[in-house]
Amino acid sequence: MNKVPIGETLYTPKSKILRPLKLFREMYGDLFASRELAWRLLIRNIRGQYRRSFLGITWAIVPPALTAAGLTFANDTGVLNIGETDIPYPAYVMLGTVLWQTFLEALNCPQIAINTSRPLLAQVKFPHEAIILTQLGQILFNLIIKLAFVIALFIIFRVSVSWTIILSPIAMINLIILGTAIGLLLVPVTNLIQDISRAMEVITLAWFFLTPVAYPTPDNPILNFIVKLNPVTPLLVTARELITTGVLSQPLSFAFVSIIALIGLVLGWLIYRLAMPYLIERIS
Repeated sequence: MNKVPIGETLYTPKSKILRPLKLFREMYGDLFASRELAWRLLIRNIRGQYRRSFLGITWAIVPPALTAAGLTFANDTGVLNIGETDIPYPAYVMLGTVLWQTFLEALNCPQIAINTSRPLLAQVKFPHEAIILTQLGQILFNLIIKLAFVIALFIIFRVSVSWTIILSPIAMINLIILGTAIGLLLVPVTNLIQDISRAMEVITLAWFFLTPVAYPTPDNPILNFIVKLNPVTPLLVTARELITTGVLSQPLSFAFVSIIALIGLVLGWLIYRLAMPYLIERIS
């Protein structure tokens, strides 16, 4: 076999998955190399997103605030019977909505990254992890803004927080990891079959109602089983409990889903890596 000169790359028709150790080394190297590009793209996107907007960064607050306001109104008028919550309901539902919106943004992150970077992907060779890191940075930026609004609500309603609030970022990060993992796993399917993308809008709407965003975990055995079967439930509930009461109701489920989310992230990253050449060919 002819040796490849140093500094040159040899392309073969063999799948990279046949040499997993080399593939993972390349993945890690590209992830490390994409940091600076991701940061520059993030700054550009944030500036571009809010430069011509009169309300600026407040647009990050508007969707969860409107959702929380609508649910609060429904609860106050008796349309919904939510029951007792650990903290005043407006603060409770706003916090839950912010956490859900963060998960949803992470779920849509890979597809949005590809859609917004189509010209760049088709014309420039660069580590494709950069566009994912850019979107994740924007999700964290939006989360900080939303949490500032939640803090303001907590002050208005005089909500006391637990010392475990310092651990809440762990649950929030795991929520982002779970969403990103699912999004990466769906990337090849959503780009090849457009109906999947449209179906995801319906699925996420139903998913919202099956997640204890606006209500505590139900006592009814059947509903309780369905809600707890939802992988988002232990992550979202734990994040909210770490901030408010400090008493965890689902620690084992939280640990299990967190481990599954990490495994799913690595698997999703691998699938994303292998699928990108084919997706770029379709884009081109």
